[in-house]
Amino acid sequence: MRHKSDNPLNTLARQQKFLIADFLKGEVPDFVRRYTRCFDAYFRASYENSVIGPKLDIRRNPYAVVALGGYGREEQCIHSDVDLLILFDREVPEAAAALIEEIIYPLWDIGVEVGHATRSLDECITAAIEDIETLTAFLDARFICGMSHLYSKLLDLFREKVIYDDPDGVIGRVVKRNQERHQSFGDSTYLLEPNLKEGQGGLRDYHTMLWVARIRNQLTQPRDLEYHGCLSYKEYQALSQALAFIWQVRNHLHYLSGRKCDQLYFIYQERLAADLGYVYRDGQQPVERFLGVLHRHMGFLKQQQQLVVYELEKGKAKRRSLKSLEKVNAEGIAIVDGMLNFVSSKMIPKQSEILMRIFEESARLKMPLSIEARRLVREFLYCVDGRFRESESVRSAFEKILLTPVIKFNVLEAMSETGFLEAFIPQFNEIVNRIQYDEYHLYPVHRHLLRTVQTLKKFGTPDDPTTKPLCGQIYEDLTRRERIALIWAGLLHDIGKGMSSGNHSEKGAEMIREILSERGYPPEMIETVAFLVREHLFLIKIATRRDIQDEETALVCARRIGDTDRLKMLYLLSVADSVATGPKAWSGWTAALLEALFLNVSSLFREGELTSAGALALIEEKRNYVLTLSEHPGTRESMDALFRMMPPRYLLNTSRENIARHIALYNRLGKAHFVWTVEKSIGLKTRTVTICARDCPGLFARISGVFTLNGMDILAAQVYTWRNNIALDVFEVKPPPDSFYETRKWEHAEADLESALLGSLDLEAALSEKMKTYAVDKPWRPEKSPRVNVDNESSSFFTIVEVFTYDFPGLLYKITDALFKCRLDVWVAKIATNADQVVDVFYVRDFDGQKADSPEQVAALETALMTVLSEASDSRNGKPERSRIIG
Repeated sequence: MRHKSDNPLNTLARQQKFLIADFLKGEVPDFVRRYTRCFDAYFRASYENSVIGPKLDIRRNPYAVVALGGYGREEQCIHSDVDLLILFDREVPEAAAALIEEIIYPLWDIGVEVGHATRSLDECITAAIEDIETLTAFLDARFICGMSHLYSKLLDLFREKVIYDDPDGVIGRVVKRNQERHQSFGDSTYLLEPNLKEGQGGLRDYHTMLWVARIRNQLTQPRDLEYHGCLSYKEYQALSQALAFIWQVRNHLHYLSGRKCDQLYFIYQERLAADLGYVYRDGQQPVERFLGVLHRHMGFLKQQQQLVVYELEKGKAKRRSLKSLEKVNAEGIAIVDGMLNFVSSKMIPKQSEILMRIFEESARLKMPLSIEARRLVREFLYCVDGRFRESESVRSAFEKILLTPVIKFNVLEAMSETGFLEAFIPQFNEIVNRIQYDEYHLYPVHRHLLRTVQTLKKFGTPDDPTTKPLCGQIYEDLTRRERIALIWAGLLHDIGKGMSSGNHSEKGAEMIREILSERGYPPEMIETVAFLVREHLFLIKIATRRDIQDEETALVCARRIGDTDRLKMLYLLSVADSVATGPKAWSGWTAALLEALFLNVSSLFREGELTSAGALALIEEKRNYVLTLSEHPGTRESMDALFRMMPPRYLLNTSRENIARHIALYNRLGKAHFVWTVEKSIGLKTRTVTICARDCPGLFARISGVFTLNGMDILAAQVYTWRNNIALDVFEVKPPPDSFYETRKWEHAEADLESALLGSLDLEAALSEKMKTYAVDKPWRPEKSPRVNVDNESSSFFTIVEVFTYDFPGLLYKITDALFKCRLDVWVAKIATNADQVVDVFYVRDFDGQKADSPEQVAALETALMTVLSEASDSRNGKPERSRIIG
């Protein structure tokens, strides 16, 4: 009688346990192969000890057990599926079901997912022809046990009827399927939550290399990629290191998640970094260093897949001579099989400028470098020295690359992938694969910079991401020298992030002077680029955190920027930087704010500052317009009196048409506590809510609480108080999520506000109840401490309060309620909820109409707000953050 410990399943479970334990200690460098062999041993033991097997009469009806997919490649990970084929010669007997039950069902009992198929030889060939996933699985087929001649017969038939019949067509199908994966899962080398398997730069790129090489060159082992010349020795070593690291990360991810998981979600990243031994160094968190290494390996994998597949695909065409219909302008460079190559490597050390010329030709001809050319660039990087960087002709060639319109592939990215860009700009090396660990930045720093340059060059083209003509018109108006300055700034605006400390914009401006001076640029050009780098965040911060309707805001911008030309370049850089950062930095609302600020400052440069006489004339023109709308003398007199109740700031910043509408709204007020109108904003998916109410302490807090209670996010607010104690508040808000019931929702919100003003609705209690009922857990995110900044310098009439925190239900109500309890009125609010942290900005004055600028007031204000934010943080008790209520 067999001992329980000899049972193949028990043996497998025991081997799994000890092998995984050793792996987690870092003692199993070849884990995927050894883990695969645990399953091989199980299937062989099950085959040898099978009760069902002998009943199949293997001599008359032979069968074989074949590993497919990742199991076939010996890449088994902790929770990966085990893909298995039970192969029969002619027909699948009925007893095969019992064989599956005997061998495979026990694996399910210990949590192993097995993807199995039971097929005859003919069925296998038919399935491979019809289904690309089955075809690629057979490319990885590996014999485990059973009748080996049957496995050999399968391979012969597969090659004869599937591969040899149309190798080009099969390669096309394989490459197309991989491109579809890239579209679905994205470019993992750009994403901070990469897909380790399916995304671009993931393991599927390596598999595609193998599959194409197996079809084209009958490759049998991964090492054949080197033996067949697809990869150099160094490239194969780098590929092996990249794969080992990605497999290590994937297995740790499987273990942490307790399941098959290939998406590296934020929630696992810090723990993974710690488990892999990363520590804080050079100003980078352990998780940032870990992700930087991961992105470097995935970037290499992506690059090699593109080159190997491109070159192997070219094998279907006859090799052309060095002559081509395309003419190369640089001596020593030729076109071979649709790619650029050096005629001879011997000339590179003698004419090192050819290293830049080949990239210039790549941009001009829209043609990539061959694998061999890229290898030679890497080999001769030592030629890119100080003398090379100081060459005027090299600088001119690089400028042509910068100015070349966007093409299918990014030449600057190719320069970076070969190491050439880092050699040409050594400071760039410090930001390659450098990660900013937050939800705001989607891409490693150097890839963000390359995207920024691409975005700048798309302005005014059919691919313009802004979808509006303004950026294209401005870019078209720039001189060649201005475009070069702008694109240099786009390429290097975050170069200061390579420094371990200090303001990256200031550091970057200092580095720009060194970089451009070495390349012989004139001082005026250098200062322009340094200015753009130093101020690249200025406009977007002003647009989202300041009252752009206030002329003082435009004046501050104009004085800091200096002239129209710099304004245009800074605006384009601000847009491109935001677009390249990701959707949390760029939205229709952000675009509208930034454009409005640009137009205001541009108008100021064009027309000059408004004088007191000009302001009075503007107010008088609006007054006359409003009065002409009144037909009866008595009405005109009452309207004129009402006009005198309106403060100058309101009259200057409100259009005459809106003033007329507001007066009509005021006339509706009567004895009611408030009236409002809700209008769709033109071109934006927002609503403009205009509220006319009898002013009372805490009015803004109650309005914001009601909006939050009804699932409406406030984006911005303009708050005005007329001299007759009438509050005229204009809110820009996101509408309720269900447009079908929007009218009913607004009616409900109106009733809530009425109750809140009457005191019959306890807003704080209602919001707390709402939070319990409808709050939804959001994915984990990197934690940042809340922060409050009180600014009494930027505005002559208001104290500006900036609140940086995470969003939570009732946040705006709690902040504005705290402001009210500090005896402060809100006059302007800017609410930004699209970044990794909420940034809420309030222009406030005390109840006497003065700035809150005494040390005692500032300290009390900071304490009150931090208390609110700390209580909210404590209430989460370390749990994942909750979203703003939208139900």
